[in-house]
Amino acid sequence: MNRSASYKRAIMGKFSEYLKDHVNLSEDVDHSGANLSIRKNIAFKGHNVFILACAIIIASVGLNVNSIPVIIGAMLISPVMGPILGFGFGLGIRDNRLVKDSLENYLIMVAISIAASTLFFILSPLNLGNPSELLARTNPSIYDVLIALFGGIAGMLETSRKERGTVISGVAIATALMPPLCTVGYGISLLNWHYILGALYLFLINSIFIALATFLTTKYLRFPLVMEEEVDGMRQRLSKRAIAFILLVMIVPSIFSAIRMVQENNFNIHAEKLVSKNKSIGKSFIYDYKTDMSVKPATIDLYLAGETLTPEFKEVLFKDAEEYGITRNQIVFHEDATMTRDVLSESDLIQGIYEYNERQIKALTDSIATLERQLETYKDHDIPVDAIARELFAQYPSIRSISLTGGRTATASGEAGKEQIVALVTSSEKLDAEMTDRLERWLKARLEQENVIVLQR
Repeated sequence: MNRSASYKRAIMGKFSEYLKDHVNLSEDVDHSGANLSIRKNIAFKGHNVFILACAIIIASVGLNVNSIPVIIGAMLISPVMGPILGFGFGLGIRDNRLVKDSLENYLIMVAISIAASTLFFILSPLNLGNPSELLARTNPSIYDVLIALFGGIAGMLETSRKERGTVISGVAIATALMPPLCTVGYGISLLNWHYILGALYLFLINSIFIALATFLTTKYLRFPLVMEEEVDGMRQRLSKRAIAFILLVMIVPSIFSAIRMVQENNFNIHAEKLVSKNKSIGKSFIYDYKTDMSVKPATIDLYLAGETLTPEFKEVLFKDAEEYGITRNQIVFHEDATMTRDVLSESDLIQGIYEYNERQIKALTDSIATLERQLETYKDHDIPVDAIARELFAQYPSIRSISLTGGRTATASGEAGKEQIVALVTSSEKLDAEMTDRLERWLKARLEQENVIVLQR
């Protein structure tokens, strides 16, 4: 028993050493290099001024034309992350001067970015009918918190290691700092508070949690402190409470936003399945639909062409909708003939008729296939009376006729019996027991059926 326990401890010890060797970061941390790099990137002067200007224009143009590659390019060259990393790093090493400089440069960069993007969208001749990339920056959720947090950890780990790679570029793309600022400018140009507050909230989430991740990683990697003296207990507690309050204010609304986003996504999926299942219903077809999330509960508007749906077919649709968690009060029918003529194109009509015919043909094909299978089953159970009669007359000249009938027996107790074949034989001579037994055995072999009874008329 002791030998087995010692063996297990040795195995666990080796595994622990193996794990520590692979997750150990101390040997690859460049404290001085990371310190110098972060301090150099927080400054808003020289090259960074022009780089920020280019990033603002590129991001604004990308959002204006809904171009994802252009937006990614702006995120890659933006210098806004520098002051955020500097702020978190300064908190981690207790460098008040670095914290102050980072915060000042951060605010200047944010103000200039918003002002420049606002001016761009005011002067831009393009009007977006469906600004999907802009709207994507106005509804932050808890997922954005997770992206910013883990992106910040990855960014600080990359900054602090001796041989740097391309992780910082990936972090810049994932956390998306520049597009929300441009969306704020777009909202200001339209005086749309929903765009302004939503995009600003997303930017603050990204900034705060990148700084938090930088702070935690700095502590974990044991960067040397600038201020060694202890902070008094009261100020330390107030600082922790302030940070906790700020994090709470940022996280709670994002959780509700994530819940709403999941609910809306599920509703859209269920609405799509409902429409797909009932594309053609009765003598009508659904040529378009849209969901409205601005009302509670959310609704689905169905646009139909063809004849007006009867109450019976509406009930069929309501029953299908209930399977997807959609109530009848959430379904709105649009069957106005005037609207149909205005909205419905010839291609939509042809497509609807084609889908309706395809559905009818499929239903008929399925019915024919079912009937053919049933017919094959009946053929399998059909008794070859003529062939058996000829063979029987040749062997037994005294037999004049035979009638074969298949069926299933039933008992008084209600139990269903097995299938059985009854042979009614007419003979010029009375069949004795031996003759009857011989006939039964021959019919069992010929019909491949165990339950055969021979009766003489």
